[in-house]
Amino acid sequence: MDKFLLQQQVLERLAEDLLQAEQAVRTAHETATHEENIAENKYDTLGLEAAYLATGQARRAEGIRQAMATWRQFRPRPYDASKGIQLGALVCLVDSNGKQQQVFLGPLGGSMKLVNGAQFVQVISSEAPLGKAMLCEGDEVWIQNASIQQKFEVLNVG
Repeated sequence: MDKFLLQQQVLERLAEDLLQAEQAVRTAHETATHEENIAENKYDTLGLEAAYLATGQARRAEGIRQAMATWRQFRPRPYDASKGIQLGALVCLVDSNGKQQQVFLGPLGGSMKLVNGAQFVQVISSEAPLGKAMLCEGDEVWIQNASIQQKFEVLNVG
């Protein structure tokens, strides 16, 4: 599996997210500054709420820009067993039911699912619980998720 192709997919997804966030900023700003939304009394807060929303969306857009810059600079390296699982590793996990999944350990981007051919690849950060727990090929990893404990085995790393 080509890690650089996965990196490009992450950048494309972030670019889409940025477009959506920028559109949300524009919409919230227009709502906040529209003349019909000028407060007539202390209970009329639509303009104020839209201004808060615009600020939050602007922060979100800036966070996406920063993530894009980080991913552009990121250079995934081949797996080195002597160093263990590190940033840029593509890990195949199997759960206790025998179900396999691919995980790409990136600088940012938890909860992003990519498609590579017929396979799904979950992007997680090295700061995620699973990212921290994976050390080397063959390891068993236990993750506590709410009240459920999950067990994974690291089948292989690329």
